[in-house]
Amino acid sequence: MNLLELNTATQTKSTQAEISPSIALELLKEGNARFVENKQAGRQLLQQVTDTSTGQYPYATILSCIDSRVSSELIFDQGIGDIFSVRIAGNFINEDILGSMEFACKLAGTKIVVVLGHTSCGAVKGACDDAKLGNLTAMLEKITPAVKGVTEPADTSQRNSGNITFVNEVAKKNVHLSIERILKESPVLEAMHSAGEIQIVGGMYDIKTGKVEFYA
Repeated sequence: MNLLELNTATQTKSTQAEISPSIALELLKEGNARFVENKQAGRQLLQQVTDTSTGQYPYATILSCIDSRVSSELIFDQGIGDIFSVRIAGNFINEDILGSMEFACKLAGTKIVVVLGHTSCGAVKGACDDAKLGNLTAMLEKITPAVKGVTEPADTSQRNSGNITFVNEVAKKNVHLSIERILKESPVLEAMHSAGEIQIVGGMYDIKTGKVEFYA
């Protein structure tokens, strides 16, 4: 099968086995290119519902924000059964998300983990402003290390949600720190990554263009 055939066919155990971590990344890149060009692949989604009713063999696990503009299935032009989509505001890592990723990779066979941030992220803006509101307070604290990890600008009056350049740099830093946490806190995923069984990469979705920039 060529890449387009792999990306449009319903995933089976045999097609999943054909997909290496590097091919998985290419499939996502090609899917995003189709999305940006408004040339989505033709799929029979209801047929894929039937085809996957007895089992699932996705090839990718994508952690993204809950932002309504950032649906991984849409922006990567994927079908039913292609990806595990993990979503939480601010796309940060915790124990439950790590467990979900371990299931997806070790037990269900996905070949790539993508931590996907996006520009103008509301959760990141809240962390930059040190917002306080109910359970949101504790959640935003998970993103605080990324805020502190971006050292410029030093002027505190510019380190807030009003400075979109700062916000986007924090979002990018948050992606990198999340990948570091995956490798540090999940021996299962770290071992698979070291053995070349999976690839763990970051990315940033631009809400203005629809394009994803990947980080190796």
